Amino acid sequence: MQPATLKIAVIGLGYVGLPLAVEFGKIRPVVGFDINEARIDELRRQRDSTREVTPEELAEAYHLTFTSQSADIADCCIYIITVPTPIDAHKRPDLQLLIKASETVGPMLKPGDIVIYESTVYPGATEEVCVPVLERTSGLTFNEDFFTGYSPERMNPGDKQHRLTTIQKVTSGSTPEIAAQVDALYASIVKAGTYLAESIRVAEAAKVIENTQRDLNIALINELAIIFNRMDIDTEAVLKAAGTKWNFLPFRPGLVGGHCIGVDPYYLTHKAEAIGYHPEIILAGRRLNDGMGAYVASQMVKAMMKRRIHVNGARVLIMGLTFKENCPDLRNTRVVDVISELRDYGVVVDVHDPWANALEARQAYGIDLVEEPEAGVYDGVILTVAHAAFGEGGKACARRFGREGHVLYDLKHMMAADKSDLRL
Repeated sequence: MQPATLKIAVIGLGYVGLPLAVEFGKIRPVVGFDINEARIDELRRQRDSTREVTPEELAEAYHLTFTSQSADIADCCIYIITVPTPIDAHKRPDLQLLIKASETVGPMLKPGDIVIYESTVYPGATEEVCVPVLERTSGLTFNEDFFTGYSPERMNPGDKQHRLTTIQKVTSGSTPEIAAQVDALYASIVKAGTYLAESIRVAEAAKVIENTQRDLNIALINELAIIFNRMDIDTEAVLKAAGTKWNFLPFRPGLVGGHCIGVDPYYLTHKAEAIGYHPEIILAGRRLNDGMGAYVASQMVKAMMKRRIHVNGARVLIMGLTFKENCPDLRNTRVVDVISELRDYGVVVDVHDPWANALEARQAYGIDLVEEPEAGVYDGVILTVAHAAFGEGGKACARRFGREGHVLYDLKHMMAADKSDLRL
């Protein structure tokens, strides 16, 4: 195990990197590095716009400093890379941020240093993509001069119960000795314990299938919801009845976005196709889930037409833009698919989300959020995200915004069945 005096650099201070830097910073020297200077400034003021870490928790990390200057991480011995790994417009893995982070770390490497990756990748990416970058930029030899590890992130944004220290951590290393060191490093902060995988490739594969499995399960429930809607059967009622069996899995239908479930399966399918296998089931689930935004919009339009609401020019309020409830994370939110489809029908769409950052919504999606929607003016209201404030009794209860005869679509089953007009 590394002495507690060895300094760690955490590269990327988002939803994954910041909690990691804070926990390590409570017990050993840590430098949190991010190229976003505004992010560094807010963290130095003990403010976290992701709301994953409180000011009190930041204050407890006595050994943690923040920087946007790469020279400040040159004296570190352990580098943990936690940058995002998104997909591009063609749903192919985009490893540019991972490569750039590796190029930043490479020149800093010294004999004996360890680089640990937490970013989600396809099996083999660490050793096939990242290691060559580290060798090229450092001039050092892999597994002789420097070493690598992989410990996939398991963060769940907005979840205050399942956090870094309470979720078992999978670890791995490029040699048996390094694997043991990486495992001991994480064991020093993760109360739930660690699981040492047989290899880096095994750890990479374990991460990517976690969310692929969830994606497929949700795709099944989404397809069932489409079938039951055609049969005029309440999907939630069916799921509650089926849930009385001990081994029925409690998945619910909905829009599948975010930084993991809507992205990770494409990393696995990309690698599968690269080795000559076409993954039919995984891609079928992705197609179905990616099409749910259009399905929701079409259901809304049909319901409005049945009430003789003129769709072209109608006003619809979308309640919720973040990818999940009670969380400010806008990454890969599929609510934008509903908005885009409704606008194609000529609907005037307003979007309200008290959790979302207005500037980020405008920059990422070209959407101007409505801070205080006007009551009683909308032809339709869609509850897209289950923020607590949107439910019955909440200060922004959905029914108050619709005019007489409007259509309320409760996508997240926040209200009793008889209080909404449509449910997924």
